[in-house]
This record gives sequence, structure tokens and C-alpha cells, in this order.
Amino acid sequence: MELPLVVGVDGSDSSLLAVDWAVDEAARHGLPLRLVHAFRWERYERTLPSFTTGRRSGEVMAQNIVASCAQRAGLRDPEVKVSEEVLPDDAVSALLRTAPDAFALVVGERGRGEVPGLLLGSVSLAVAARAACPVVVVRGAKPNVQGSLGRIVVGVGDEAEHTGAVRFAAHEAQARGCALTAVRAWRRPAHAGDDATQAHDERASTELEDALREAAREHPDLSVHRHTVEGPAHRVLLDAAADADLVVVGARRRHGHFGLQLGRAAHTLLHHSACPVAVVPQRV
Repeated sequence: MELPLVVGVDGSDSSLLAVDWAVDEAARHGLPLRLVHAFRWERYERTLPSFTTGRRSGEVMAQNIVASCAQRAGLRDPEVKVSEEVLPDDAVSALLRTAPDAFALVVGERGRGEVPGLLLGSVSLAVAARAACPVVVVRGAKPNVQGSLGRIVVGVGDEAEHTGAVRFAAHEAQARGCALTAVRAWRRPAHAGDDATQAHDERASTELEDALREAAREHPDLSVHRHTVEGPAHRVLLDAAADADLVVVGARRRHGHFGLQLGRAAHTLLHHSACPVAVVPQRV
């Protein structure tokens, strides 16, 4: 049985864009789509109007949200199998609990009620930084979100974090029938001469080739472009994401550690990327 693609919904414009993106993604991979709405409605009962149905008003509102999102998904692609679920919990906890049984989690960049000026909502950030499965935050310019550019970018970092990201990115590019651009950033040591600079670039090229070897074997027909770029990884990947449909990065998940577990590159992309961002966890 294939794991579902789980999308967090709350009725906000951002989550509706996430639903659209997730429907297209589920269709590409032949996956079922699971819509999850988390809402502790007892907090809002005093401010919401009462209904004559006997159900709590917050519960009615929650059911209406998932039902409207399911209708939207069905109109976008009737072939995608859609299920709905309302969980009486906070959004972060509910979505994190779905992660072990999900192909990936999809969320919008901001949720209902969050400050409009925020670069990234607190729920999206927390889920991307803690989930046990890949998390896609749908953000960026319209052409990028619509997937019209035909390019997937993956950042190849340290070995401890790049394996899952490269595999996910290659699988995504194969499903979309587009090219994969693998980027390895490297830093030029201060006061280094030309010989030392060349040596660092060559080492980065070798590391990039090593990281891509398994993906190339699994997807022999995939077009892969390799780029080594001198500079900070977060800036290099931000530039590469400007004309991509999706940028994929790895994130270390250390056993026994709690709180946000994101590197600087992933954190920067989640806040500033011009395209959707996939954060793929790697246990270390």
C-alpha cells in the first residue's frame, strides 16, 4: 500500500495553494491525498456562533474547511483519491504525528490568523524542522509554484545530510520528466592562491559526483546537470532556486534532540526561496 501525500489545510489562501500543489504532486506519483485539518475548537467556542445541529460550532467550521478543500481537490483532478481528517489538536503536533506514515507533508507558507508580514508561518517552520518525512513548503512566484520551468534543484551538502535529499530530488525530477540540477557550494579559504582554489573546486566536483552516483544508477535516463559554485551555500541555493520548480535540501535529525533542526541553507530557503522548498530529513 502506497503512503499518502498529506497536506495540512486551514482554509487560508496559502493552504489552498498547497492543496493545488499537492493534488498535482499526488497525480504525478500516483499517490492518495490525505487532507488534515487540526483545530482545538474548544478555545473558540465562546466567540463562534452556535448552530442548531447539536455539534460544537468549532467542529462544524473544521468539517466545512476540509470538505471545501476536498471539493477543490476533486475539481482539480478527479482521478486523485482524496480522504479527509479533522484532528482535535494543535497543527504542529497533529501534522508531526502523520509524518511516519506519509510519503511527504505539504504545507503553505503561512496559516490562517498569522501575521501577514511574516516571511514564514510558525507552523510551517516547525513542521519542516521536525518532521520524520520530507516536508514541502509551497511558496514562491506563480511560474515556480505552477511547475512551469522544468527544473528541480538539489543542494548537495555534507554526506550526513545529502543522501535522502538527492534521492528525493531525483525521484521528483523523474516523475516530472524534467532535468535535475545538483549544486555543491564550496568556500575559498582566505588568502588562498590559484592552485588552492582549483584544488577546492576539484574536491567539490568529486564530492558532487560521489553524491549523485546512486541516483544516476537508479534513474539512468535522468538528465543531471552538475554545478560547483564558490560561495555560502544558503546564497548559492537561493540563486539557483530563482528559476526552479522545486529546491530540495537535506536536514539532519539527531536522535534525542528536540526543537528546530535545520541548517542555515534550509532556513534561508524556507524564508526567501522563489520556489517551493522540500526539506528531506536524514537521521544521524
